[in-house]
Amino acid sequence: MNPTTGKAGRQAKTANEKAADTVTTPGWVAFVGAGPGDEGLLTVRAASLIGRADLVVAAPWIAERLGHLVKPGATLADSDAQQQDPKMLIKAAKAGQLVVRLFSGDPFMFCHAAADAAACAKAKVPFEVVPGLSAATAVPEYAGIPLTSDSAGDVRVIHASEASRVSGSDGTLVILGAETGPVDIGKMLIAAGWPETSPLAITWNGTTTDQHTVVGTLGTVAADLKAAGVSLLTASGPAVAVVGEGVVQQPTLSWFETKPLFGWRVLVPRTKEQADEVCDLLRARGAVPEQVPTIAVEPPRTPQQMERAVKGLVTGRYQWIGFTSVNAVRAIREKFEEYGLDARAFAGVKVAAVGEATARALRAFGIMPDLVPEGEQSAEGLAEAWPAYDDILDPINRVLLPRADIATEGLLARLSDLGWEAEDVTAYRTVRAAPPPAPIREAIKGGGFDAVLFTSSSTVRNLIGIAGKPHAVTVIAVIGPQTAKTAAEFGLRVDVVAERPSIPALVEALANHGAKIRDAAMEAGEPVRKPSERRRGARRRIR
Repeated sequence: MNPTTGKAGRQAKTANEKAADTVTTPGWVAFVGAGPGDEGLLTVRAASLIGRADLVVAAPWIAERLGHLVKPGATLADSDAQQQDPKMLIKAAKAGQLVVRLFSGDPFMFCHAAADAAACAKAKVPFEVVPGLSAATAVPEYAGIPLTSDSAGDVRVIHASEASRVSGSDGTLVILGAETGPVDIGKMLIAAGWPETSPLAITWNGTTTDQHTVVGTLGTVAADLKAAGVSLLTASGPAVAVVGEGVVQQPTLSWFETKPLFGWRVLVPRTKEQADEVCDLLRARGAVPEQVPTIAVEPPRTPQQMERAVKGLVTGRYQWIGFTSVNAVRAIREKFEEYGLDARAFAGVKVAAVGEATARALRAFGIMPDLVPEGEQSAEGLAEAWPAYDDILDPINRVLLPRADIATEGLLARLSDLGWEAEDVTAYRTVRAAPPPAPIREAIKGGGFDAVLFTSSSTVRNLIGIAGKPHAVTVIAVIGPQTAKTAAEFGLRVDVVAERPSIPALVEALANHGAKIRDAAMEAGEPVRKPSERRRGARRRIR
């Protein structure tokens, strides 16, 4: 007889399982490099460990940048408050926790991770070291400065405190901690034998949208900073300096800071679901998008219309269904899922989408739209592209239009003219969103944003209604003539109008506007300034 069968066997197994449950899972410590600043440069291993950790210890500025990766319920501790004491790490690991200690850049370069790891080894606590991208190489590359030639080169990496002890060389010198005093660093290197004409570049806040690079020489660094409009009294944030011939190539190879909207703070008055596409496009052009919902979507007050519409789709009442927004797709999908239905219920029904965003939402639902207007992506554009009713080819002449409670009636009239019997159903309601937090409202009215993107007339009305009118220095970009007209009615100066009424065209138009501003400043030999830096009292600040 199998000893694990029968009542006695079951009891023994249960006892063993209980004993196993009381065994503490071995803990360990991971010393993780957080990279130089850009979250996108975090390694896959680092992101995975941060998301699994029970305790994450990091400096405040690193925690602010990566805190959203920490799992719910985990502890996020301030490393500055621990005074570089590894005892907390060891205690937590011995209690069975996974501990992640985050370091800027790479943990084994100008950090005390090696000492902490040695303490773990002495305490017999398992540990792991996860390399991070060092600022010594990443920041110069983001600034467009090669550290070596194609096949050769001598590179030395030092801390700023060692500048007085580094003799002159034909190679490249990378100086971390250069924010402590770039003018003094120049003087110390000259005293150590470096020529005054040695090319020098200083980059603050490298790999982030606050990055700023000043190029000159060791002997002219003070004048170069002044000419660039950089005041060392207001400059803050980590800085990396590079001395060497590679600096000469910086104006040609600069790729990050020359993005057309680099560092622009752009207001996107759309809900999070709607803003994902526009935010991705803005980030690709160097901007810092910030979402402010101006409307909220709520279910219809009476659900009976939607219930009849879903039943009609299933029973073959409609020949077409036309979606005029992503929200309409979401409303129908949610109702289908409520009834245990899926995309198969659309069999035999032709589907139209007002534009590419709505078409993508349909594809995500498993539905390939039959009609998407190639020209203007609006209700009017959809109406122009809609085919006329053919009593021979079309067995049914009814069209379902799930829409918002404030949708235009133009599409209905057009469909009627084409011979269709359109039934519009309120699928959702749009209501004005709550006002954004006070700092956002102050930034809108005070010129803290460089640009605002309006994608419809309603976003103009609602944003002004909940937050006030944007400052005169803020660039106003609109998706089309009707939105431009509404903005003008509210007293806004429209700077940018998209060539086509689409999100990609709107972002591209704003990027072209930003490029013109940058080109004009460079041609005039002036520092490139964002629109928000032109308001009265604004000063360039390296953060």
